[in-house]
Amino acid sequence: MSQIEKSPVVELVETRGHTTGAEWLTRYSSSLMGVFGTPQRVLVRGAGCLVWDADGKEYLDLLGGIAVNAMGHAHPFVTSVISSQLATLGHVSNFFTSPTQIALAEKLLELSKAPAGSKVFFANSGTEAVEAAFKLARRNSGAGADGTGKTRTKIIALEGAFHGRTMGALALTAKEAYRAPFEPLPGGVVHIPFGDVDALVDAIDETTAAVFLEPIQGEAGVRPLPAGYLQAAREATTKAGALLILDEVQTGIGRTGKWLASEDAGIVPDAVTLAKGLGGGFPIGALLTFGPETSALLTAGQHGTTFGGNPVATAAALATLHAIESQRVLDNVRSVGERLRSKLAAVDGVTEVRGEGLLIGFDLDAEVAPAVVTAGLDAGFIINSPGPRTIRLAPPLILTAEQADSFIQALPTLLQTAKDAQ
Repeated sequence: MSQIEKSPVVELVETRGHTTGAEWLTRYSSSLMGVFGTPQRVLVRGAGCLVWDADGKEYLDLLGGIAVNAMGHAHPFVTSVISSQLATLGHVSNFFTSPTQIALAEKLLELSKAPAGSKVFFANSGTEAVEAAFKLARRNSGAGADGTGKTRTKIIALEGAFHGRTMGALALTAKEAYRAPFEPLPGGVVHIPFGDVDALVDAIDETTAAVFLEPIQGEAGVRPLPAGYLQAAREATTKAGALLILDEVQTGIGRTGKWLASEDAGIVPDAVTLAKGLGGGFPIGALLTFGPETSALLTAGQHGTTFGGNPVATAAALATLHAIESQRVLDNVRSVGERLRSKLAAVDGVTEVRGEGLLIGFDLDAEVAPAVVTAGLDAGFIINSPGPRTIRLAPPLILTAEQADSFIQALPTLLQTAKDAQ
């Protein structure tokens, strides 16, 4: 079952005689906006950590839809729960609620060890969760901690940050190429040097509404915050009356071998954003607010969404969390992730390996990363290059040691192929 005509959706996908990847891409270019450039392949089927394209070629998916497919593709339990819920109740709007919405909120608060009075807001994506967090920060605008009456209007983010592409999230995102075409962006955001504790403490004052941090910057090449940074951020924000908001869209839901990448920091943030792996492939995002004071900042009518928290999305997330727990997937993330990082460090041409669990970035000794991605596709591996020298891996959390080893064995040839193509 490798061709599109053998897919169960054949009656909904009119082939018009076009079944090859090249022919599908011709149709793509004539019907879809070019905001993503030309897709690398037309994928038609997946199972576990493997996917197949329209021409029948098999790939080991080491990107997981950019850290989304936590339990791989077409996981039997997750797909059965989604199908069952869709056949029962698909959408009700937020004039109503559903058991799956309530149960998922309770589960997320349990897994995050949230204090009493904490709450959840459901969205449809990571950028929407960040937008909700941005509005939460705007609501933290009262008098400064020093009693001077200054209002809090400043929001701090880091150089290298990526928080999304909608306008509020884009204001937090640091990359100028993403920002410039859409300026002026929502104001008040300042970007400070990455990982510099002194710069962080100096920037936080009585006018600061919130600090947004990724425990590990994914789009910047998988850069973990240095030890002690989150603790310093918590201390400084608490002193100033600012919110500490952690963007765990990419690092949450077991990606680093823990439910939250920030767990080991020993702090309680004011809010956390989640998405990507939460739905196991089904679109869903969440904003978790910790404690009653922060959870009361957004009141009735101040934010909303038509589809957020709908029964199917929340059922998908519940199924994903259950599968991760019941199959002891976090143990696999830690062991296979450590294996990958250790073996990557021994590959000639790899100069640095970073990350935690199955969120891994490694640097090369030449600016050939995009060519390595191309060579990888030709060899049957899906990987990503967030920079000219950097490769990012974010595979399904169920990646096996044998599958990881197959990439390690192929990598020297991929590197050489990329260098020869220069």
